Amino acid sequence: MRVIAGRLGGRILRAPRGAITRPTAALVREALFALLGDISGARVLDLFAGSGALGIEALSREAAEVLFVERDRRASGVLMGNLRALGLTPPQARVFRGEALAALRSARRQREKYDLILIDPPYAQGRRWEPQLRELLPDVLSARGRVAIESDRRQALELALPLAIERRYGQTLVRIYEAGTEMAAAEVKETGAEQREPTERFQGHGAP
Repeated sequence: MRVIAGRLGGRILRAPRGAITRPTAALVREALFALLGDISGARVLDLFAGSGALGIEALSREAAEVLFVERDRRASGVLMGNLRALGLTPPQARVFRGEALAALRSARRQREKYDLILIDPPYAQGRRWEPQLRELLPDVLSARGRVAIESDRRQALELALPLAIERRYGQTLVRIYEAGTEMAAAEVKETGAEQREPTERFQGHGAP
């Protein structure tokens, strides 16, 4: 598996062994970032990160920073190995080793806002997180933020946000949601809200 384009294009990525994680196919990854367009300077949240392929692709295409979220110990070890090999370090690349929903709740408490949220859950389990994702995602999305979801087309995740783009690649469905206009208006009115970095269960790349 390789980084597709950008400053890290062509660099090799390791993928976790076994069926716990499912790396995004290169074709779908390339199509997704073509749909997203320019993401330079974006603050990105990569939920269910696995090997980190999506978040690393975002950094390669000049995203400002990525928070990678992965609960599986083996997968997070591979993820941190990929980051080390590519010279990606905090604050540009950070790892939250824990549940995706815990990371979202932490971000909400800390008033973190992201311009792009990447969601690629295990296909067989994706729908189980739908109610909580619908509740939590709007609170951590910036005024003009987007949520990109890859899922099995038979178990598509539905969010309570405007759907901007939908594409099907075989059995894979890609959806890109956008922040609603009411969210943009609310964020403009916010004043004095300091943004602080989440502190829960973060690990440096050299952590065991």
